[in-house]
Amino acid sequence: MASYKRSSSPFLKIAKKFNCFYINGLPKRHCKPFVVEGHQVGLVRPDIMVELLRYPEVFIVRPDSVELNPAFRDFDERTARVEQVLQECRANNTFVTLKGWRNECYNVHSVLTDPPLLRMDRSATCLFGIRNYGVTVNGFVHDSTRGLCMWLQRRSPTKETWPGKWDNMVSGGLSVGYGVIETAIKEAQEEAGIPENMLKDIRPAGAVSFFFESERGLFPNTEYVFDLKLPSDFIPKNNDGEVETFDLLSINELKEMIASPDFKTTSSPIVIDFLVRHGVISPETGGLGRIKEPNYAQLLELLHIIGTYHTTLCTSALAGKGNLLE
Repeated sequence: MASYKRSSSPFLKIAKKFNCFYINGLPKRHCKPFVVEGHQVGLVRPDIMVELLRYPEVFIVRPDSVELNPAFRDFDERTARVEQVLQECRANNTFVTLKGWRNECYNVHSVLTDPPLLRMDRSATCLFGIRNYGVTVNGFVHDSTRGLCMWLQRRSPTKETWPGKWDNMVSGGLSVGYGVIETAIKEAQEEAGIPENMLKDIRPAGAVSFFFESERGLFPNTEYVFDLKLPSDFIPKNNDGEVETFDLLSINELKEMIASPDFKTTSSPIVIDFLVRHGVISPETGGLGRIKEPNYAQLLELLHIIGTYHTTLCTSALAGKGNLLE
């Protein structure tokens, strides 16, 4: 792994923040793989394990793993037993993340294309280090005077997570019953009021992945990214009450915004990825408005953290190794 210890690059500094577990997390030997039906689906921190020990009939804490009781027969029983524990923890204020209970179901897979093993509220997935998948739609404009600009939203102050922070124009997690493109279109209509005739121009633009950590838990995330060029006279309008306002930012304003504490940390990789793909961030100088990034290769690496993180962590945990990143 490349070294990120010394750099004056503002973009690399931001990338280290949204990958703080990958860069600076607890020594991985202190975390244990979360195993369901013989498949690793996540990673559990020591502070979470302490609480799970109170439910030995549901969670079996072994020297090398935390396993959901294999006696549970099927998807429904696994879901019901985990739900029972989470509701008790929620009532007892055991975990801060459950204060943001969403009543939004999230399917837990070993691999996204495999059948789900169980279902839980999205707010609880970080307790088990379960990879979340979401979509983001970059709404951008080629303004005649300001050049390339991007729309951002300010999240409602009543949002359960990151209240009042600036964010990508449209984003949302993959929910039960919705595919990737379906989610992108649904969120674009609900969050930004984008009409159907404009959404026909939406374009898939790859994905970013990262590994964030906070007091709430572990957040290995993969975001499917879409670009949508919008008319210069279009103004987004929220329809679901989750957005306070929108603003159209120039590239210089955008650079300042994502470095600000007012911006949602886990949304900054999507903005940086957009700037890379549109040639704004470059390994070389030259060209109007181009920004030379001395750590270009490292920055790209931190936008695409390996999705099969759990396999490596599991192997090293079983071998009793220390920090995998050393």
